[in-house]
Amino acid sequence: MLILSAALLPLALIALFATLQTSRIVDIDLRARLRVAATEASRALTIELVGDMTALRVAMTALSTDPGNSPSCARVEGVFAQQISVGGRFGIYSADGRLVCGSAIPFRAIGAPDAGGVRAQIVPDGGLVLDIKGISEARAVAFFPVAMLRELAQPNGFATPFEGGLEHGRDGQLTLTQLPAQPGIDRRERVSIPLGIDDLAFTMAVRRAPFTSSAIVAMLLPLVMWIAATGIGWFVVDRLLIRPLRRLRDDIERYRPGYPMAHVNLGAIPAQEIADLGETFEELTHTVERHEQSMADGLVRQTKLTREVHHRVKNNLQVIASLINFHARSAHGEAAADAYATIQRRVDALAVVHRHHYAEMEENRGLELKSVIGELASNIRATSSGGATKLGITLNVEPVLVTQDVAVAVSFLLTELIELAVSVNPEAQIGVSLRNVPGTDTAVLRASSPALVESEELEALVASRYGRIVLGLSRQLRAPLHHDPLIGAYEITIAAKAP
Repeated sequence: MLILSAALLPLALIALFATLQTSRIVDIDLRARLRVAATEASRALTIELVGDMTALRVAMTALSTDPGNSPSCARVEGVFAQQISVGGRFGIYSADGRLVCGSAIPFRAIGAPDAGGVRAQIVPDGGLVLDIKGISEARAVAFFPVAMLRELAQPNGFATPFEGGLEHGRDGQLTLTQLPAQPGIDRRERVSIPLGIDDLAFTMAVRRAPFTSSAIVAMLLPLVMWIAATGIGWFVVDRLLIRPLRRLRDDIERYRPGYPMAHVNLGAIPAQEIADLGETFEELTHTVERHEQSMADGLVRQTKLTREVHHRVKNNLQVIASLINFHARSAHGEAAADAYATIQRRVDALAVVHRHHYAEMEENRGLELKSVIGELASNIRATSSGGATKLGITLNVEPVLVTQDVAVAVSFLLTELIELAVSVNPEAQIGVSLRNVPGTDTAVLRASSPALVESEELEALVASRYGRIVLGLSRQLRAPLHHDPLIGAYEITIAAKAP
């Protein structure tokens, strides 16, 4: 739709601009004729007003010198005879404000700032007042009615109805001629020409060519055609392209691997290419379904094979543990029996981890370390030597999940630390704790016993036998193993997460 709009819009704009240009040419011609007429009318007003004010200025000068100069007053009355006949009047005042010629002007006179200057005052709906300041504070005031000004401002040969008036900066506007009311959109062309008297200016306005229904239609028709073409194009593209693609997209979104795809109504799609696309996707879904079924069958076979491997490994570890136990019973001497017991505890630790890993592998969420440590502690107590009959293991373990590698290393590490404590004191009491660290995927494993308090015997056993083993296991867990010699505790942080 955007491409179609972009292609058709320039044509519509060209047609619209052509119509507007024609209207603009008509307005330019009207503006030129209006300025000629306004210039003619303003010139007539200026000539009349300047001539009258010149006669007043001459008479005011003569009467200022000789207040009894009747000829001067008679001459100015002769000049204003025509104005007086249509309602105009004038008055010449002496410096003390006494009327020496003409008649009193019943309007507020505004004095000119300088001698010989002229100030204008517009009387709303009345006319125009001109005030001249003469020598020795004498002044002359003249009033020109609207009828007189209207007659003077009528240009010759201008038959177009117009609106004329006088504007003054302080007093506003005096309307001389009004345009008749007209319904609809009123568009006017206006000009203003200064008269050269104070701030007076003559304004003239005419109506532009009206906006008729035919002109509006001619201007809007290109835009209407553009909108119609765009709408038709959008309708066709939406019905023949967008909607079929949208239906096909919805069918594709509803498709889930492993389930047959709902049948696509290809007969309702008018575009053959889109129908072909739907058929191709249906074929792809059937192919995917066959591949999914093949992969599912292969996964079942792989699961059975893995279970068999785990089952055999578990059986082999049990066989090894049984063989070690059998040889331990026939061993000669306490040292040989302790060596067999030590080996058996390591094999049991590995068997415990493997057995729990086999149980948890179906969910693939990790080994539950709490149950692993519990079973490991039971096996250690069960396989302890005769001198360690009073061995006690206290557990305070929170439930956490770990990987098989972490579980194996933790099992071996606890076995070594418990054997280290038993080697120092066969009746040792050992506490094992495991707690989660909030906000992290780690847990703290701690083994404490009075037998692990710093002593010469402990240091000798660590240096000769256990030190390298626990150090290697801590490296496997990727964390340092801390020993508190004062309270007898070993502590390490392991990777774990809450179940």
